[in-house]
Formats: sequence, C-alpha cells, structure tokens
Amino acid sequence: MGHASLSTNLRSLECLRAVIVTGSATAAARQLGLTQPAVSRLLGVLERSIGFQLFERRKGRLVPTEEARTLCQEVDIALQSIDRVAQLARNLRNADFGELSIVSPPSFAEGVLSEVISRFMAAHPGVRVSLDSQSVEVAREMVALRAVDCGFVKLPADYPGLQCEPLVRAGTLCALPAGHRLAARRRVTVADLDGEPLILLGKGRASREQIDDAFRDAGVRMNVKVETHTVSAACAFARGGTGIAIVNEMLGVRYAGPGLALRRFAPDFVHEYAFMTSAGAPMTRVTGSFLEHCRAFFAKSRRRFTLAGASRVAA
Repeated sequence: MGHASLSTNLRSLECLRAVIVTGSATAAARQLGLTQPAVSRLLGVLERSIGFQLFERRKGRLVPTEEARTLCQEVDIALQSIDRVAQLARNLRNADFGELSIVSPPSFAEGVLSEVISRFMAAHPGVRVSLDSQSVEVAREMVALRAVDCGFVKLPADYPGLQCEPLVRAGTLCALPAGHRLAARRRVTVADLDGEPLILLGKGRASREQIDDAFRDAGVRMNVKVETHTVSAACAFARGGTGIAIVNEMLGVRYAGPGLALRRFAPDFVHEYAFMTSAGAPMTRVTGSFLEHCRAFFAKSRRRFTLAGASRVAA
C-alpha cells in the first residue's frame, strides 16, 4: 500500500480497527459517528486498495480474516502514532509544549516569580523552564541579545534592544526587629531612622539613589551597617536584630512572621517591574503564552503582595 493509498484510506483503516474491536459494522459506525452503510463502503474501498478480502460473512456477521487481524495490529500502531502527532500539534498551537528560558534579578526570582512559573507549568505541563538569576544589568543584556526568551526587570530599564511591558507596582517597607521601638508605629519616616543601623540594597541603582537622596534632603544621617542585593538577606539581618532594612513591598511581605515587623516607609517609593523581551525578534508561542499568564496572575493577585493583603504580618 503506497503513501497515497494510506492517506486516501485513513478513514477506512479506522473502520477496519473499529469493526474488529467492536465485533460489528453497526457498533463500529456508532463509535466512529458514521452510518453502517458508510462503514461497509469504506471497508470495500480498503479491500480494493490492498487487493485481498478482509472479512467473511458468517450468519450475517463480519468475521475478520487472519490477514485482517495481522493488518489491524499495524493499523493500530499507525493510528496511535497519528493521534500522537495530532496531540503534539495541539500542544504546540496552545503553547503546551516546548522550552522557555527566563532571566530575573535574584530577589524577584526567589519571591513572587517562583509562584508565577509554578502555576504556568501546572497549566502547561509539557513546557520545560530554565530560570537564570542575574543582576539587572546582566539580565537586560541577556534579553536584548536573545540569550534567553524573556526576563523581568525593574523599571526604568533604559537599554537598547528591549521591549518592556509593565506588570506590577509596589511600595516600600521598613523591615524591623519585632521588638524595636519603631515597630509600634504604623509608618516609619526618614527622620525616624536618624542614626539607626540600616540594611540597604541596590547600591549604585536608581532605587537606592532615591533613598540616599531622601536622607540627604531631610538632613538625616545614614548609619549603613549592611549592604546586600537580596531582599531575603536584608530581612534575615533585620529579623536577627542587625538593623532596619528598607525593602520593596512586593518582595518583602513574604518574609513577614515571628521576629520581623513590616511597616510602611515614608516617602513611599514605587517599585515597578516589567516583562521584557528582545525588540529585534517576535516572541515564541510559549513566551507569548507566558506573558498572558503573567498579565492574568498579577491582575488577580497583586493585592496579595502588599502589606495590607499579606496573609501574615507580624504585629
């Protein structure tokens, strides 16, 4: 049977398998959503195509020949392969299969991004994800050069070759040892931190410059004890009593709990994150599907990543 015959008689092969499995043309017709005469006609087409008889009629029943049973074994394998190809095509169309490479700053990767990716993979189990944690500078370059499919960046992200879509905004918190005198306040100001040991992040970056400027403008002395680049480390130092950390609200609320008090910081600097892709190439289906997932996730869940919406905030 040549390639052309196989493609022409695919429905006939399905009829052959259905009749042998169900035991009758009537049952096969029901299974395939056809009429009984249509099944008989398709079997006739198949017999003429291959040049030998497939069934014998005995007392009104179709009895498969030995050749038909042998052929059906291979037909079953072939049809299963075709089903797998069809399923693969559906998966590719729906972005349910493939690879997705992502880069993100460490604090974002350790925080909310792990949940975002886990939920995406649960909905797209055929997708394999690679997550790289890098500095903002390296992350931007990797995306612009198409070393990865996409990434997350804190705005502003002035860098050539990037296309950025803002996703989520958050304010600023102070993370204090639970027994600290300032933990009794609902809001901590720059003036309140005069001389207090500080744990600060992002030296040399725009968000850090905002903090430095706020202290300078208020005439308040900065007593920086620890410099770090991850919110988890900053909150751990604060919980241990080393000092007071000034952190991104969205990334800091997950560390609320015994030993650590989170309070609003004034001025309330805004931290905004964006989804970034290379401006020089179209997104893959998987990347586009992941972006849609991120939009929906943050639209629905953004309150959870605020101080008011956090499930556990130390008193």
